Amino acid sequence: MQRADYIICGDYVLTMNDRMDSIKDGAIAVKGAEIIDVDIYENISKKYSSENIVGGKGRAVLPGLINTHTHAAMVYFRGLADDMPLNDWLKNYIWPAENEWLSNEFVFDASQLACLEMLKAGVTTFNDMYFFCDSVANAAEKIGMRAVIGAGIVDFPTKTGNSADDYINNAERFIEKWKKGVRDELITPCIAPHSTYTCSSETLKKSKKIAERLDVLLHIHLSETEWEVSEVLSRYGKRPIEYLHSIGFLDERVVAAHCVWVEDREIEMLANHKVGVSHCIESNLKLASGFAPVGAMLKSGVRVTFGTDGAASNNDLNILGEMSTAAKVHKAVLKDSVALDARTIITMATRWGAEVLGLGKSVGSIEKGKLADIITINLKVPHLAPIYDVYSHIVYAVMASDIETVMVNGRLLINNRMLITADENSILQKAFEWGRKISLWSNGVKG
Repeated sequence: MQRADYIICGDYVLTMNDRMDSIKDGAIAVKGAEIIDVDIYENISKKYSSENIVGGKGRAVLPGLINTHTHAAMVYFRGLADDMPLNDWLKNYIWPAENEWLSNEFVFDASQLACLEMLKAGVTTFNDMYFFCDSVANAAEKIGMRAVIGAGIVDFPTKTGNSADDYINNAERFIEKWKKGVRDELITPCIAPHSTYTCSSETLKKSKKIAERLDVLLHIHLSETEWEVSEVLSRYGKRPIEYLHSIGFLDERVVAAHCVWVEDREIEMLANHKVGVSHCIESNLKLASGFAPVGAMLKSGVRVTFGTDGAASNNDLNILGEMSTAAKVHKAVLKDSVALDARTIITMATRWGAEVLGLGKSVGSIEKGKLADIITINLKVPHLAPIYDVYSHIVYAVMASDIETVMVNGRLLINNRMLITADENSILQKAFEWGRKISLWSNGVKG
């Protein structure tokens, strides 16, 4: 018999491959970082032995979920400013808080909390846009999570720069430092110009050139609000997507977050340029931004995936919640009870998420030769009994608390719902300490 580092088994193994193969009483053999076999448990158990058996009866096994748009360190601003319009929320609350508190230490501590939260909800990869990117990368590296980390670009001063050129220079340095194979295979750097209204045409063009030269993704907020569309129309005489098209920004490197206020001709542009879209429905609902035309985008061939946005506007980093909310809301919006069916939703959260982030050859599905980013779900709970369709249960009934084990790159990070790569209590204690200081500041008492 061959030795495997892990054998992961369950009543259902949902591969999420191109054929949507589902294996009843299935198992996965893992050696090193790689999946070396996938089959029914009876066959795997005859070919492989391992001291580490994960899952078992009453479990579902599937690829790790992928969060294609977030601002991880903003977990420390969760609940700081709620129930207000996006522009007011940013200018009068979030940007002042960031100017007061952002530092390498703050971002590192906050990003560890974000990684813990995401892992416990079955997220194995996240696509981030923020500042102090080395600290985000160091936090993800320490905990063992896969991440695409975007160096934020804006045209106005913040704690990390005084001008667009400062941010662009920082982004180049960050990307070159963390390029795959240089530091950590789990970390993929990218460049993240914030939006069409916070970055000039020159800044956006420079960001695009860097992405092409260094072969990385472009991560941007796009057409999130009516205000944004109106602002870009007044500046350039074009809607945001049309404007980006006109300056040559759009291509398959672009991950566009939100895309709420888009028209049919803009959807066609997204599809033609193979732009990936991150749908952040709960943030869009909470900020009253509107309903992204996901049904129309999918019909046009746009790869739509799921993001949480930051926890300051969501207020969690739970992709399972995004999946359930999206599946139900778009049925109501489209007046079509079969729109965004369960299998499509899970594909958006796994394989398509990986493809949009340029990781489709490595993760996003359970296949021989791919990296072992795998989660197990405990099905032996009241709200999941009985089971007729496991795909449907995952979308409409599974909770984050049902995630039992999480593996990234062949390494077990969550076992029996406990983080085993860092001290959970320390991460939480730091969060409460930072929260006390931020609360005093927000109430006008400098902590």
